Amino acid sequence: MNNPPSSSPSASSPPSLTRRTRIVCIGDTHNSTVKLPKGDVLIHAGDLTNQGSYSELSKSIQWLEKADFEAKIVIAGNHDITLDRDFYSQHGQSFHNQHPQDPAKCLALLASSPTITYLCHNPVTIQLKDPIGPRTEFTIFGSPYSPRNGLWAFGYDRSTQGTEHTGTQTAGEPTAREIWGTIPIDIDVLVTHTPPLTHCDQSSVAGDHLGCEELLTVLSQIRPRLHVCGHIHPGRGAERVRWKAGNPDSRGHVAYDEAAVERWEDPSPDPRSAKISLVDLTARGGNRPLDFHDLEPVPGVSCSPTLLPAGTLHHGNVPIDRDERDRDSGLSRTSRTGSDLNPSLATDTPSIGSDSLNPARSDQAAFVAGTGRCETCVVNCSVVATNWPHAGGKQLNKPVVVDLDLPVRV
Repeated sequence: MNNPPSSSPSASSPPSLTRRTRIVCIGDTHNSTVKLPKGDVLIHAGDLTNQGSYSELSKSIQWLEKADFEAKIVIAGNHDITLDRDFYSQHGQSFHNQHPQDPAKCLALLASSPTITYLCHNPVTIQLKDPIGPRTEFTIFGSPYSPRNGLWAFGYDRSTQGTEHTGTQTAGEPTAREIWGTIPIDIDVLVTHTPPLTHCDQSSVAGDHLGCEELLTVLSQIRPRLHVCGHIHPGRGAERVRWKAGNPDSRGHVAYDEAAVERWEDPSPDPRSAKISLVDLTARGGNRPLDFHDLEPVPGVSCSPTLLPAGTLHHGNVPIDRDERDRDSGLSRTSRTGSDLNPSLATDTPSIGSDSLNPARSDQAAFVAGTGRCETCVVNCSVVATNWPHAGGKQLNKPVVVDLDLPVRV
């Protein structure tokens, strides 16, 4: 990603209170394990398993727990079916007819993990406290949802990509806009199982784009530093998206668009090579750092979060008390939901769809908050490179390693 230097002040040097943080990104491992490079943070973007059985989840979680990272963030994917309790109660027999699984026990594997932060459509603030680490802080939002394709978990109909409900969806099922509109506007890192439309989402080199259009719309408004995803195995790679935005119209709505897209070239595409697949977004070594700097809130431009109907996005997660175990580990997590495993609770910061009476208010808030957020790096980190039935044998990709300048914890 070597483009001419940007004219933005943040492109010449990173803010003085940032420090390089190494994030190792994996997803769609489907019961496979790969060698994990050293890093500060590990992110798994869903599909740990093939069918979400207790045995599959247990093996995958044990592998992740042994990995040496200060913070480990995991979301589910459409194949982790037991983690979607509502889906499994209706369709579990189609998968595990002879050996039914207990979703509560499967969820407890993640909820009780001493080293993993499991996110199910909710945000959390991570503070890295290791004295020999970067000691940085970031807010991350994780969600398992993806457009429905067959009988799999955490799905929504493509016919409901926008705001209109149609007769094809399950009664009470939220639209894509209702799902993605709850993402807070102030996050640093977004993790979703599905990619956004047209970014790291092609079914083959010249194939169809299979990402979510509504997710792309929301992404262009909140503009986080990093968006980690998976789901579409051939889409593995990274793109650096530069945003542009017009002024709010008479109704307060803002038109968003992409100014440029840089496709990452993997410096080590051979899975047999020991060299890491690095996406360097820092200023080190003369690189052009990610053009991203948050501005101070502007008085009078704000909005209040609004809850979706109780339980709309709830998938039977198991609440736990992480405070005690986090004090022991030194890692600090601050959930903005009251319970960081209950996605039906509201966050305490504005989101795109957060003001049903005056949608323009949240749109304006996103515009102001995102004024300095000029770039987002989208990373599809699918480990399994091939699709079922894996003609010629299952092929694996290496993890994608992202170096990112993040704020130093004060």
